[in-house]
Amino acid sequence: MKSYFDLIEQTFYFPQEEFKVSNNELLFNDIPLMDIIKQYGTPLRLTYLPKIGQNINSAREWFHKAMKKHNYDGDYTYCYCTKSSHFKFVIDEALKNKVHIETSSAFDIKIVESLFNEGKITKDHYIVCNGFKRPTYTEYISNLLNDGFHNCIPVLDNMRELDYYEENVKGDYKLGLRVAADEEPKFEFYTSRLGIRYNEIVDFYKDKIKNKSRGKLKMLHFFINTGIRDTAYYWSELSRFIYKYCELKKICPELDTIDIGGGFPIKTSLGFEFDYEAIVDQIIENIKWICNKNHVPVPNIFTEFGSFTVGEAGAFIYNILDQKLQNDKELWYMIDSSFITNLPDSWGLNQKWILLSVNKWDDNFHKVNLGGLTCDSMDYYNSEMHSSEVFLPKIENDEPLYIGFFHTGAYQETLGGYGGIQHCLIPAPKHVVIDRDENGEITSYLFSEEQRHESMLEILGYGK
Repeated sequence: MKSYFDLIEQTFYFPQEEFKVSNNELLFNDIPLMDIIKQYGTPLRLTYLPKIGQNINSAREWFHKAMKKHNYDGDYTYCYCTKSSHFKFVIDEALKNKVHIETSSAFDIKIVESLFNEGKITKDHYIVCNGFKRPTYTEYISNLLNDGFHNCIPVLDNMRELDYYEENVKGDYKLGLRVAADEEPKFEFYTSRLGIRYNEIVDFYKDKIKNKSRGKLKMLHFFINTGIRDTAYYWSELSRFIYKYCELKKICPELDTIDIGGGFPIKTSLGFEFDYEAIVDQIIENIKWICNKNHVPVPNIFTEFGSFTVGEAGAFIYNILDQKLQNDKELWYMIDSSFITNLPDSWGLNQKWILLSVNKWDDNFHKVNLGGLTCDSMDYYNSEMHSSEVFLPKIENDEPLYIGFFHTGAYQETLGGYGGIQHCLIPAPKHVVIDRDENGEITSYLFSEEQRHESMLEILGYGK
């Protein structure tokens, strides 16, 4: 094993659908990344829009196939979880693929209004409003309902939330209830802080909603932090939720929908294995079996995938500025940006990403540590999902080394603070959006330049 290519090929099944090598350089979804680097430079964030539609339609196909197989008499609705990425080009691309919207905050509602004004959505779109709601959020939701968005569904996170809608919404409206699920045993707390306790839901419906509220209970909502996984914990919690749906359905005829949340995993390692189709098949089979056992109609199913929708569309590309040997065995490659500011999950959650060299695939390789530009000791990356080490090509000549972190399209810019004040005032990298035209040819444009000092100084008060 001599070259970096040999290492990757012998460690993983490689090449893979979205990763190939041509002329010693990496292709990401058949995009020649070195061409993008030559055009725009680094550090660089990129979003590949076609991947969004690909994942949406794959999930829709899995659910429809399973429903047909099991003669499931219910509909499937794909919602996009906006908090995973609020960028307009992301939501526009998702809407091209006929998704609906799930919101988390008051400002999300302003995005919904903007999309409606542009003709991107109609008042028939489902707007599922989640989260513990401040007064402004409930106000904006009420405004949507009063403006004729009849499929806007506020999902009650606590029992007092209903009072605001009763006082401020004109006419009948649809409601959802979020169930407070038990967390995985490794969590430091037992029950989710979000939602209403299982043992309070039926009494709350009887006391506050049934024959007393203009809100019609349409949806029961379920989500667990681990997401959808083939574990005893997930199947146990899902089954418990469906039994509660059946109990409530018997006294609430208008209840006909469940939202099983998001949580499809994305590929964060070249060794990733997850049988999405089999998991969806088992979800549908289990829901139908429990409903048949309890003699109630099966519900319509909503999902609200966020990371799965946009995560695999994103990447960060860096240049190795220099290498530093700090002792006999620790060699550092210094990137031209920061992990703390660009990829906060890498240090906040110890998240591992697909890390690959962009060029020099025929070169020899060695073990390295990757360092960011901030002065924080946590600004580093030195292990991968499959290994406690990182290997990259050697830098032995004047040719620069470029590396990429892939499938980083969800959450990172919102957690890291897009366009604001970054640790050590490290500027946000430029952002390039990549698409394909009607002939399948690659197109790209610069969405935002690398952050300039003027914007930071103004935020800090120096430009006033």
